[in-house]
Amino acid sequence: MAALASSHLRIARPTNNLEALLPFYRNGLGFNILFEFKEHEGFDGIMLGHPNAPYHLEFTLCKGHDSGRAPTQDNLLVFYLPEDDKFKNAINSMEKAGFSPVKAFNPYWDRCGKTYEDPDGYRVVLANTPWSL
Repeated sequence: MAALASSHLRIARPTNNLEALLPFYRNGLGFNILFEFKEHEGFDGIMLGHPNAPYHLEFTLCKGHDSGRAPTQDNLLVFYLPEDDKFKNAINSMEKAGFSPVKAFNPYWDRCGKTYEDPDGYRVVLANTPWSL
């Protein structure tokens, strides 16, 4: 559908601990807190992103509901950073925030970047390669 080509993307998922995710996404990956809410129909939440990016991440907490962990080690968000300096800066930011890379489930990601696991077991790949079809 052509209408989706210009839409803003929200990636939303539940968590059992909003506070545990903040250091990973805010301090490590450099996301900004765009919006927070409490007790909205039984949910607390936080939206993280970059001011002009066409996407943001939303994490929600529903008290009394167990969100569990990532279903597999191959549930990924991939950020393509083909410029070496931007890639190195992103890796340094993760290290300064106390996060070390993990071995990727798919070895392709180890060849072209670094994979990190958030406190819920979901993974983010920082790929030092251009995106292409």
